[in-house]
Amino acid sequence: MDALSGDGAGLAAVRLGPPSRRLWAAEGPRAVFGLVELGWRWRELAHLPRGDGRPVLILPGLFNTDRSTIVLRRSLQALGYHAEGWGLGRNLGARSTGAELERLLARVAAMAEDAGEPVTLIGISLGGIMARLAAHRAPTKVREVITIASPFAGDPRDTNVWRAFEWATGERVGDPFLAARSAEGMRPLPVPSTAIWSATDGLVNGNICRIEGERCIEVRSSHLWVQHRVSVLTAVAEVLASAR
Repeated sequence: MDALSGDGAGLAAVRLGPPSRRLWAAEGPRAVFGLVELGWRWRELAHLPRGDGRPVLILPGLFNTDRSTIVLRRSLQALGYHAEGWGLGRNLGARSTGAELERLLARVAAMAEDAGEPVTLIGISLGGIMARLAAHRAPTKVREVITIASPFAGDPRDTNVWRAFEWATGERVGDPFLAARSAEGMRPLPVPSTAIWSATDGLVNGNICRIEGERCIEVRSSHLWVQHRVSVLTAVAEVLASAR
């Protein structure tokens, strides 16, 4: 893994195109391999830096529920963090009504109040975009943001899933509301942030999952089940440990 940072405005101004068909076709087999790897390397996770009990809220990706984040949550709980799922059902995005984002902001506020401290947000794919929006709108309630394979820094058409996104959310690429929300999400955050991304992602162009000026960590992974990869679980634990 390696980290990159810089002083530029980001990568959003240039259309980079979606991942190749070769990477897209390899998503399924590589995702299965990630699960197999997790099975035989699971014990290694017990040796990661210990947590300090801070509240961590994990947001699932498009179409997914909290079931998709069980491995990540259990890994962080075993290390000593108070990790919870977002509890808002299936993630279909922050639609134009704004109701979904308001529900997320209420969830973050309630968790922060219960814990007596700001909440760390970890978002997978679309969940990471929503985590960034929440941090912009409630910076006093959010301690830091970690995104995992989240295409927040570019055009939605630089992915192989933008049509599925339109179908699931009812939003349309190019809609003024979506463009404004995307611009908000890619602005530098008022809290510490880390973007975990992969150049071999088959569903979203890895280069739109990070911006210069914010910490980023490269891993080698598919997009599907990226949150189950040992390298990702390790990166998350190390980022949390470094933010004490």
